[in-house]
Amino acid sequence: MSEQQPNPYTSDPAGQGGQPGTPATSGQGDYKWGPGEASYGYPQPYPAPPAYQPTIGGAGIPSPAYHAAPVGGAGLSLGDITVAGDQIITPSGNMPLRGAMWNATDFSRTEEKIPPHAIVLAIIFFLFCLLGLLFLLMKQKTTTGYIQVTVTSGGRHHSTMIPAVDAYTYQWVMGQLNYARSLSI
Repeated sequence: MSEQQPNPYTSDPAGQGGQPGTPATSGQGDYKWGPGEASYGYPQPYPAPPAYQPTIGGAGIPSPAYHAAPVGGAGLSLGDITVAGDQIITPSGNMPLRGAMWNATDFSRTEEKIPPHAIVLAIIFFLFCLLGLLFLLMKQKTTTGYIQVTVTSGGRHHSTMIPAVDAYTYQWVMGQLNYARSLSI
């Protein structure tokens, strides 16, 4: 425990205790981090990172290039995923429509409960006549959550969330998704 380990973050790879920023004396040079030579079974070098492109254009700042939809217009739109012509347009980029994989997951739930005004009416009318208990049969359904729609095509993947407004939102999304699947064949 009394033996001190060399600092792995110094520029001296041999651990000789050199000053940071000075070249190593063993002839191996400083450690270079980041994408370098291809590794882990990838024969091609890493691609260069894309240039910075701001999202809002202004004076002297170029605005982002958007791909216009074909003349036919949008055939389908689910959240921020749009099918237009033979392409799928998403905020993360365009994807080819042919061979796209579409999935939907239901993360919504529907609860059924007796509303508070039904309980108040049941108590008031119970005192006057026994028919007031029929107010307890009133039910109120509320749906919360969302439906997640994912599309994968051309090596890209995009996911969007569609809020569930009622118990039939998932059936509507699945109808749209089945239409998108038929277009992807």
